[in-house]
Amino acid sequence: MNNRTASAPANHGAFQRRWFLVLACIALAYAFLAGLRTLDDYDTGWQLATGRWVVQHHQVPSVDVLSYTVQGQPWIYPVAAGVIFYLAFLAGGYALLSWIGAAACVGTVALLLRRGNPVSACLAILAVPLIASRTPPRADAFSVVFFAAFLSLLWENYQTGRARLWLLPLLMLVWVNVHFGFVAGLALMLAYAGVELSETVLGEARRRAAMQRLSRASGWLLCTAVVTLLNPWGWRIYRALLLQERASGSQEVSIAEWTKLPLNWVAFSQALPLQDIRGALYLLLAIAVAAAVLGLFRAQLGAAILLFAAVYPPVRHIRMGAVFSCVLVIVGGPILWDAGLRLSAHIRPSRIRSVAAVGAVLLFAGFAFARSFDLVTNRHYFGGDTDSATFGAGLSWWFPQRAVEFIQTERLPGEVFNAYNAGGYVAWALGPQRRDYIDGRDTLFGMQRIERQHQLLASSPDSSVWRQEAKQYHINTILLSIARYDGLASVELKKFCDSRDWQLVYLDEVSAVFVRHGPEVEDLILHSKQDCATVRLPAGAPSQNSAQAFNQWANVAGILFVLERDYEALAATDKALAIFSASASVHLIRAQIFYALGRFAEAEHEHLQAVSLHPDDFTWAALADFYRKRDRDADAIVALKQAAQLSARPGALWVQLGYYSLHLGQPKEALVAFDKAVKGAAPELTNASGRGSFSYNVATGRARAYEILGDVPQAIAYQEEAIRLAPDASQPWLNLSQLYHLDGRSADEERAKARAAMLAENERR
Repeated sequence: MNNRTASAPANHGAFQRRWFLVLACIALAYAFLAGLRTLDDYDTGWQLATGRWVVQHHQVPSVDVLSYTVQGQPWIYPVAAGVIFYLAFLAGGYALLSWIGAAACVGTVALLLRRGNPVSACLAILAVPLIASRTPPRADAFSVVFFAAFLSLLWENYQTGRARLWLLPLLMLVWVNVHFGFVAGLALMLAYAGVELSETVLGEARRRAAMQRLSRASGWLLCTAVVTLLNPWGWRIYRALLLQERASGSQEVSIAEWTKLPLNWVAFSQALPLQDIRGALYLLLAIAVAAAVLGLFRAQLGAAILLFAAVYPPVRHIRMGAVFSCVLVIVGGPILWDAGLRLSAHIRPSRIRSVAAVGAVLLFAGFAFARSFDLVTNRHYFGGDTDSATFGAGLSWWFPQRAVEFIQTERLPGEVFNAYNAGGYVAWALGPQRRDYIDGRDTLFGMQRIERQHQLLASSPDSSVWRQEAKQYHINTILLSIARYDGLASVELKKFCDSRDWQLVYLDEVSAVFVRHGPEVEDLILHSKQDCATVRLPAGAPSQNSAQAFNQWANVAGILFVLERDYEALAATDKALAIFSASASVHLIRAQIFYALGRFAEAEHEHLQAVSLHPDDFTWAALADFYRKRDRDADAIVALKQAAQLSARPGALWVQLGYYSLHLGQPKEALVAFDKAVKGAAPELTNASGRGSFSYNVATGRARAYEILGDVPQAIAYQEEAIRLAPDASQPWLNLSQLYHLDGRSADEERAKARAAMLAENERR
């Protein structure tokens, strides 16, 4: 009897170690494959350029040294990551940088599993997509790794009181010099202290043990906090950190990773296949809540509070999913493992427990294998249509590498204009001899500069805004990133091709170069002039690599469509789909081509195909736009509702839905849509003014809805709000005059008409 009792813990320990090792190996292998991807991030370039500047000048800059638009402006950002990346590039090029990204992903998972159990390993497998999304070679990859290390040490100390806390100051010394994310380490230390203090209400024995652990740790925690001052700027780094935090609101409007996680059944159900990070995030959030509830029942108050607190950041900003998953694996894993052991103790016979364990291992192994297969074959990158990387090492396909080489070879005069997405690469590839117009340093350039480059890309290069900008900054060359996704969609390429002031001199599948007419470039124009109507695409021979060839033809199709070369574009989509048929973006291009050719049934089929392949806000909104153009407003409303519920930034979609409802004569439904638009919009969006702004469109729509409902005073109130937002536009004054007429206010009507007429005359000038 005693022998059997003694053998049970030993058998249990062997069982745990065996299955943990199997699952941990699976998690690490999956993490390696997920982390090994081509470099595609906007920020890596300017961080490389900063590292190069530091190495070459032997000093750390406190002002901008990379751009010509804000050169010399105060700029504080940890530079050690850039130096590391630059030295790695010198040693092994872009390929080594990709391997660093893979190492960061694997290292993070390894730290999470340092003291793990089989459930922790299962959670780590589910968390790999979230971790991989934050560990490409850019500065904040270090924050994910260090966050996992800090949490692992602090939680070990909470559980055992014997963690090597002397490592914390050493880790912080590096962390504070590589990324602003070091503040998460300070937050973790505060959370640790809070968890220990929560133990003081759970009995005398637990209170005494907690205070002993906290007393032992306090010196190292204080030392770690002081170490944050060991950086080139001392305490001023906290002022820079505050500026960075204030920029997060504007980043939520313009950068996808800063957006909120949609919390509704439509978004959740579409993510159930776990094909992207949202699906993994929804599942892990549900598991975290369950683990927190179990923690409360098991009197693990500190762990439960920590898990509940960890749920909020990824809901507020999707990019926080990686650090949230670290908390779940380290803190939630043991709770769920303990609950599983207690449940299994009630299962008889033991063979059923063994079968269940083997089945669980096979399930997670199969999941990891399926996702790894998608990664290695690029199905993940091509099928999701949200990722511009591919599996393997090196530079991603979308960077304007050949255009930069053309600019360097031809020694084009003047400054080079570039868009936001390519700015980091321009600073790196054209520097240090040339500087960029804008890059991903949002706190430096600000929303005004970001909006300015959007305005320029949407305008004709012959317009006054372009002439003013070119004169102010001596811009003689325009480098356009026109790859699909962010590039081609953000620029009016046809307007640039039709320009009188600027001439196309280079075009390939991802970029275009224009030069301003002038005596210094006339020889270049003579031998390099290109005609958008006839230029050959792809510019070079089609690649023999299937992944590169797919991206090549998919990009060519989009560019040819924009250039109104529809049949050539259609042929390019055929070649892209012959390589990978499940690309939603290529099917959307085909839908646009068929619509332009008047083949509406085929266009609708392609739209529906795109929705079925990748049902996100973009594909549903494109389908809604198709239905609206075909005067199928009821169908458009259904599609747009789907898009709004799936979108992380639904405000503009709800506004659009409100106008669709007005068109159908449904003012009550329109008002509901406008209310949802305001509720789901970021403050930076609602605070913007001017004609065409979010708040202006909402106010104008509400005014029209109340007019239809016969509530003229309310309609007037909202129309007056629209005028306050756009006082120099003629149309809102004209609308107000009509409402005054309905309300019998003839004197006000005449004044509004006169104001509208004066503003209309100014607009014609």
